[in-house]
Amino acid sequence: MNQNWKISRRTMLRGTGAALALPLLDVMKNEALFGKETVAPPMRMISLFMPNGVNPATWDVQGEGADYQISESLEPLSGLRKHVSILSNLDNTGAGGHVGATSGFLSGIKMKNGVLGISMDQLIAQHLGHKTRFPSIVLGTEPPRQGGAGPGLPIAYANTVSWASPNSRISPEINPQVAFDRLFRTGANAEEEARELQSVVDLVLADAKRLKNRASKNDGHKIEEYLSSVRSVEKQIDSTLNPPAREWIPPTTPELIRPPAGIPVRRDEHVRMMMDLLILALQTDTTRVGTFMLAHGFSRCNFGFMGLKGDHHTISHHKNQDDWLTEYTAVTKYYVSQYAYLMQRLQQIDEGDSNLLDNSIVLFGSGLKDGNGHVRSNLPILLGGHGAGTLNPGRHIKFAAGTVLPDLHLSLIQRFGVDLDTWADSSHTLANL
Repeated sequence: MNQNWKISRRTMLRGTGAALALPLLDVMKNEALFGKETVAPPMRMISLFMPNGVNPATWDVQGEGADYQISESLEPLSGLRKHVSILSNLDNTGAGGHVGATSGFLSGIKMKNGVLGISMDQLIAQHLGHKTRFPSIVLGTEPPRQGGAGPGLPIAYANTVSWASPNSRISPEINPQVAFDRLFRTGANAEEEARELQSVVDLVLADAKRLKNRASKNDGHKIEEYLSSVRSVEKQIDSTLNPPAREWIPPTTPELIRPPAGIPVRRDEHVRMMMDLLILALQTDTTRVGTFMLAHGFSRCNFGFMGLKGDHHTISHHKNQDDWLTEYTAVTKYYVSQYAYLMQRLQQIDEGDSNLLDNSIVLFGSGLKDGNGHVRSNLPILLGGHGAGTLNPGRHIKFAAGTVLPDLHLSLIQRFGVDLDTWADSSHTLANL
């Protein structure tokens, strides 16, 4: 809806010596309760993770500033240049390999003995979460995996990029219908189910706490992770029974269509379905923090729907073979096109005098530059949206060599009003974003 013709809720019908207040109309601007002035749309934080790195030869762009020459892998962003910046020379300070690169993508911390640190998205969620029904939403497309990926690096730590605490991972939801029901189910049935679940959670918490007192250090970490998940359920129960007061009401109301049961067979359909759920959650202000793992950090996804033969992890170890490099670029280009789709959809969602892309920070990238040698320097990172005026996109920004990813994390965290001077090993922010 075009907002230029909207009127204030204070508008009066006036005549000679008389004024008559109007009832609440659709054409009235979204204003706070009790007659306050228009409330600005909130800022959102969106993080998209792509595993296994990229082909540097087809990712890297030529030129700096606004006059850069777009690369083959980034071609899907051609029509969105003024809304996204390409960031170069950011290094991953997490542990090596696919697992460490995944766990460090939003934390910037090198995992040790299964202990990491809260991730950037979850710190922002803790700061903003009381304002929405859900502090954050974490989505994915691949089930969790177990097994080893090298000394001291269980593959399970590549299941997620989101950590609620040093000991607690957040498992992405991969089932579209389950994610939809969790986000949008309301009413009497939902409240009744929440009350029933509440009693179960109380029993589980009591038993888990008793068990933790007798557990080994390693089991203690696992129980703490479990308890963190239970506490998350508690918060969801509370938000169902006692929804937070709305400080901002979205001016548009999307149609909520429940996805079919199960997980789509075709990977592209699955990704698109989860992306649309993420957009719905942000548009309805159900949450202001969304994280989407486009694939598992050690992903072996097959891209047969694109006519490709190899799985993603295998082709990322391309050994500079031309056929694998071609497939490697094709997969990257596919994921970049999903980022472009997200940006386009956000741009189409009206929020008064702005749109959802104007009011979002949209991070995209991988924890590896090139999977072939587990290269963790000069990561492939994109930063989109306008961050409610706090970002100046549309450029290739080339930082000094050796700039670390936590510098970017800290810079974004501070934009959400979090009072923090250090993050991971960084106390430096990036001024030129």
